[in-house]
Amino acid sequence: MKKLLLTGFVPFLDNPINPTEEIVKALEGQIIAGFDVVGRVLPVDFAESATQCLKHVDEVSPDVVISLGLAAGRSKITPERIAINCRDGEPDNSGVRLQDAPIDENGPAGYFSTLPIREFVNASIEKGYPAAISNTAGTYLCNNVMYSVLHKIEQEQLPMRAGFIHIPASHELALQKSGIPSWSLADLTAAIRAMIEELGE
Repeated sequence: MKKLLLTGFVPFLDNPINPTEEIVKALEGQIIAGFDVVGRVLPVDFAESATQCLKHVDEVSPDVVISLGLAAGRSKITPERIAINCRDGEPDNSGVRLQDAPIDENGPAGYFSTLPIREFVNASIEKGYPAAISNTAGTYLCNNVMYSVLHKIEQEQLPMRAGFIHIPASHELALQKSGIPSWSLADLTAAIRAMIEELGE
């Protein structure tokens, strides 16, 4: 059976809840469209998040890697088109703040997702879940993980597809942070499931 590595993150910055962690836990161990879903939760740490994710890739040897991240403020689920070779932004959970720092000194400027992101968006919309392609994964930990996984795949010529999906806040998070759009955790999970199902089409 094919394997799908699904990753999320622990809470970070001023977000006391990270719904990606809950989605990963909910889908862990399920069989979706012929994929055995293996869930892993990553730290929000510039020194550790990508390292741990790449370790999981080695251990699981998945056919597909889908990493999830929280984009509190977005109203749609957004598969990312590209990751760039840059780390910048707010401090991570260890207090480390990077500015204009490359992820890999010798790596290319960017990598495109190898997931069928247009099909993901269409499948989500068909099931009633708002979605759109995003052209920026930012420069924080989400971009860091997406770039690092795609770089490993390229360098080692691994037979796997990978990419990143940002999700809106859950209602539980929005109750603690005013003024942001939110979805129910059930709908967030169902939309990610719909995208995984598209891989089996």
